Amino acid sequence: MSSRVAVIGGGWAGLAAAVALSEDGHHVTLIEMAPQLGGRARSVEHEGERFDNGQHILIGAYAQSLALLRSIGVDPDDALLRIPLQLHYPDRAGLALPPGAPMPSFARGVLAHRGWPLGARLRLLAVAGGWLLNGFRCEPDRSVAQLCAGLPAVVNTELIEPLCVAALNTPAREASAAVFLRVLRDALFSGRGGSDLLLPRRGLSALLAEPAAAWLRGRGADLRLGRRANALQRDASGWQVDGEAFDAVVLACPSGEAARMVRPLAPDWAAQAEALRFEPIVTVYLDSPGSSLPAPIVALTEGLQAPAQFAFDLGQLGQQPGRFAFVVSGASAWIERGLEATGAMTLEQATDSLRWAAPPTVRKVLAEKRATFACAPGLNRPPAVIAPGLWAAGDYVAGPYPATLEGAVRAGQAAAREITRTTFSR
Repeated sequence: MSSRVAVIGGGWAGLAAAVALSEDGHHVTLIEMAPQLGGRARSVEHEGERFDNGQHILIGAYAQSLALLRSIGVDPDDALLRIPLQLHYPDRAGLALPPGAPMPSFARGVLAHRGWPLGARLRLLAVAGGWLLNGFRCEPDRSVAQLCAGLPAVVNTELIEPLCVAALNTPAREASAAVFLRVLRDALFSGRGGSDLLLPRRGLSALLAEPAAAWLRGRGADLRLGRRANALQRDASGWQVDGEAFDAVVLACPSGEAARMVRPLAPDWAAQAEALRFEPIVTVYLDSPGSSLPAPIVALTEGLQAPAQFAFDLGQLGQQPGRFAFVVSGASAWIERGLEATGAMTLEQATDSLRWAAPPTVRKVLAEKRATFACAPGLNRPPAVIAPGLWAAGDYVAGPYPATLEGAVRAGQAAAREITRTTFSR
């Protein structure tokens, strides 16, 4: 039998849960405190223009995210630019993986990369082979820097560190090796095309939030935007959200909000959620009419006066020619220096490291101060199950993935599956 389910939070986890629950025939009420859906992967308005609050990359291995897009009528082949994994730098080509089966492709790509000495390439293949033999598992208390200490410096600098900060939003010296290995396993060895980069050709709200909202409304879901859920109570028949009865509840809001709501009911879970630390991401938008980058995404060398690790050419992504997004991951130190200073230093970094048809100017600086949880070694993440009929769904709940779109989608779908399973088993 179907049930009434409240989904609190309209980010990617909440939308994934709401879509899956609607597909299973449940009556969904989605409550989102912001005036728009999308959570930390959305577009924002500024002076009549839309800017994404971050540049989110999907990869070919994100099977559930791609399936979610298809289920709401978004064709990933149209909405996402698929390119083989290649790290372009402003002055040189980095590692590039050719198409083909995963392991041969990785080996061919490493051996063909003339930017590294032969010894460095062979050492990377040997170390990666050891990870493969160990099932891409390691001790939970190891950092990525410790895991990769035996790799040549050039491999760490040009491959491991950029991939780590891009996937985990945490510097290699502070990031969980166990989670990093899981990302590598799925990206590099899960199947043909798993490591491909999938770059949005449209704004983030247009990619998921807006088509998902239309799809949900078309199936009778009640979407309540600009409303904060305050009180959560358990009763004999299920749950009440601000006095309204539901059979089950999915808390797909940020961990702090979820902890606030469940603290009287599940203090241990709330304490675990509140113990999470978070890392910010800053996005600096530059305008330079007539300019283009060497590739749609370019890796940069960060430093004390160089904040950004990646730059995106929005013109090559079919969005706005002459606009470029520079991404500063793990940006705590730059947040402390202020957004104006971060924008100025990013502009200087861009001017020094790239060629421009016209001098670039700063158009907008956006900060997502709690973009992702700090993916530290041995991190104890809260479980998805809070109480019978009450689930947490978000990229922060216990699981093998870091704070990624795929992690959020999988968490939302897992909560929906369990609600359907328990509802129909009554």
